[in-house]
Formats: sequence, C-alpha cells, structure tokens
Amino acid sequence: MTASNTAAIVLAAGLGTRMNSDVPKALHPIAGRAMIGHVLDQLEALGCARIVAVISPDMAAIAAIADGGFAPAVTAIQHQPLGTGHAALAAKDALDGFSGDVLILYADTPLITEATLSALLAVRKAANGPAVAVLGFRPGDGAEYGRMVTLRDGALEAIVEFRDADAGQRAIGLCNGGAMAVDGEVLFGFLDSLGDDNAKGEIYLTDIVAAARAAGHDCAVVEAEDPVEVLGINSRADLARAEAAMQHRLREAAMNGGATLIDPATVWFSFDTRLGRDVTVGPNVVFGPGVSVADNVEIRGFCHIEGADVGHGALIGPFARLRPGAEIGAQVHVGNFVEIKEARLESGVKVKHLSYVGDSSVGEGANIGAGTITCNYDGFFKERTVIGAGAFIGSNAALVAPVRIGPGSVIGAGSVITKDVAGDAMAVTRAEQVEIKGGAVRYRAAKQAKKDAAKGSGRKKAG
Repeated sequence: MTASNTAAIVLAAGLGTRMNSDVPKALHPIAGRAMIGHVLDQLEALGCARIVAVISPDMAAIAAIADGGFAPAVTAIQHQPLGTGHAALAAKDALDGFSGDVLILYADTPLITEATLSALLAVRKAANGPAVAVLGFRPGDGAEYGRMVTLRDGALEAIVEFRDADAGQRAIGLCNGGAMAVDGEVLFGFLDSLGDDNAKGEIYLTDIVAAARAAGHDCAVVEAEDPVEVLGINSRADLARAEAAMQHRLREAAMNGGATLIDPATVWFSFDTRLGRDVTVGPNVVFGPGVSVADNVEIRGFCHIEGADVGHGALIGPFARLRPGAEIGAQVHVGNFVEIKEARLESGVKVKHLSYVGDSSVGEGANIGAGTITCNYDGFFKERTVIGAGAFIGSNAALVAPVRIGPGSVIGAGSVITKDVAGDAMAVTRAEQVEIKGGAVRYRAAKQAKKDAAKGSGRKKAG
C-alpha cells in the first residue's frame, strides 16, 4: 500500500480499570515497549500518511510516544468516554481533508501485524470494494466478543456486541477482531449517524457496519490467519498472555534469523533485540531494550543484557550483566558475575570473574583480574577510568577514578590505585609483607591457654 492513500486512527483513550493500575492501559509494556508503540510501529511500517492516536485528557505520556516517536502520528482528545464510536469521531479534525482509506485499530491489540493490516486494506481497496472491511477471527471460546453476522454470500451484515446479542447470535463462531478499514470519504458521516441505543448506552464503533449497510454500501469480513493477533488486553492476565505470545514470536524470529537458543522458552527478548548469525544463547538469558549482538557470539546462561552492543565472537557469561552503555568489542570475554556499564572494551579484553567495570575505556588485549572494581562514583560525580592496551590488572584491585592506567602496565593484586600509572610500569600499593618466625605456634598456644582458663573458671565459650 502506498503512503499517500492510507491513514489510521488508534483508539487509546481507555483507562483500563480492570488492570487495577494508575498507568493508562496503552502504556503497559509488552516485550519492553508500551503496547501502543507496537501498534504504531506496524502502521509506520505500512506507510500510513497520517496516524491519529485518540487519547483521554491528561494522557501526556501516550501523547509523547505518539507525537515524539512516530513521524506521521498526532494525537486527538476524547473529552468524554462515550464509547468507541465517539472516540473514533474525535479524530475528525486531525483527518480533515483526507479522503483515502482509514484503518481503525485499538491500542490494546499489540500483536497485530503489518501483513494482516495490508490484507484488510487489500479487500477494502479492491475493485467495487466494500465501504467497510472488518477483521474477524474464530476463537475456541467466543466468550464476550462481539459476533459478526454474515449473509449467505459471506458479506458482513452487522456486528452485535455480546451484551446485546440473543442466544442465536451468541452461538455464532465468527467474532469481531476489532480492526477495520473504512472508506475515508464516508467514514465520519457514518460515525456522526451512530446512536447509543444499546445495553451500555454507548456509541459503538461496531455499529458503523449497520450504518454502512443502511446507506446501501457493502461490508466485508477478513479473517485473521492467526487469532493471537487480535488478542485484546483488558487485565493483567491478558497482559501475561500477550507477553507470552510476543515472546514466542520473537524467539521464532531469532532462530529463523540464524541464532541458536538452547532452551527457547527461558530466553526473554525485548522488541528491538538484534542477534547476528550463529549466535548461541544459553538458558535463562534476559535481553532488555537496546541490545545488538554481532555474529558468532556465545551468551551463556543467566545473563542480563540491556542497552549494550556485543561484538563479533565475544563470549558473555554465565551470570554476567551488561548494563546500558556497555560496548563489547570482538573476541572479548566477560565472565561470571561481571558487570559492565557505560564502558567500552576493545577487542580481546578479558574480564573473567567477579568484577565491575563502569564509566571506563579498556584497551585492546587488556586483562582485568578477579574482583577488580573501577570506583567511578564518589557520591557526587561520575568519573572515568582509562585502561591502556595490554595492561594487566591484578585480582582485587580498586581503580579510583579519574585515573589512567598506561598501556602494558601491571597493577599488583590488592592495590588501590588513585594516581595515573605510566605505560609499561608496575604499580603496587599494598603494605609490605612481614613474616614473624614461629609466630603461628606462639599465637595458637596463647589462644589455647586462654580457652582452657575460661573452661576452668566456668566461663561460657563465646559463639
């Protein structure tokens, strides 16, 4: 579909009272992204010329996502919650002068895809196409979904909401999937004609089908190939089901793209996770937003990675944490219980055990010993540590930023480094070792005598 002849209205004004939350429903995340973001992303990929998100007053956070993150999107306000048809009508001014086809979607159906929307538009745009094309599906249990009443030729006659349906209509297996494509030239005329004579006393968007039929227009059903796409979210349980469905989709995409997931069900992706070819991901790995992984990387079990770039052939984990700003170069090893944050590790760096590297630059081939900490925060300011190429940092060292460790230098184990170290120098700050000949024997004898004396006096042994 071309970008010039399609617009979209996204209904996002619902507060989601069944979510039992102070957060508007459309902002609850799926795979690390507000659910409305998923819908807007599909519309942007489709090439919509205009996108209008209809929100309630005081939903600035949703407006920020729509207005700030998606170029063709704007927001419109539904000032009173009078129903879905009334909400769609709120987009009228924003679509003034537009006469192409208009998609109407719900912000709480984050699993809908560009392909399904394209299929819906194709039916609407066909020669002698219907004025209204609605997405339908056939769930195992129709529950309280609206039912789609069709004629013998398959044309759509009406959508009846569950509360208004009789027993015969409730037995219909074809249910309303919510999304629809409408001829923009007649859309707002239909919406203006809708009333609220129904069980809820609201203006139903679904009544647009009856309005179109009454005006002599045809209406059609397009059945979704995968019913999960129309899964609407009204509760925390629905949110969990949608998350599970999205994770399944993301896992399948990762494996189809050339990644190996050892135990797929335990790997959790963000909406924007990017894995290269021949990446291997162990069990119980979590990817937060903003992660890019190059080819031939191995990520072992129980790692948590967010806002990080991982270079070709790197080895991460197990039990490693990469925080935002971590840049891991080619062939870098980040081992167990290592945390990296706002740090660039050049190729061949090794940080194998129990270390924290933050606000740092680590040169090519440097080795960071077990228990090393870059002390980057003094309670007031963050400072940087620079470690040169080929440097060797001994175990249990503390590098107090701001500090520069020169290329090829060696830092002795247990040292606290507060001053710059020149290249190829050795720096050791621990106290000189003192040995007392026979001291251990005398120490044990003195302690045993004290213990025996305590027993003889009836004194209770400590501990």
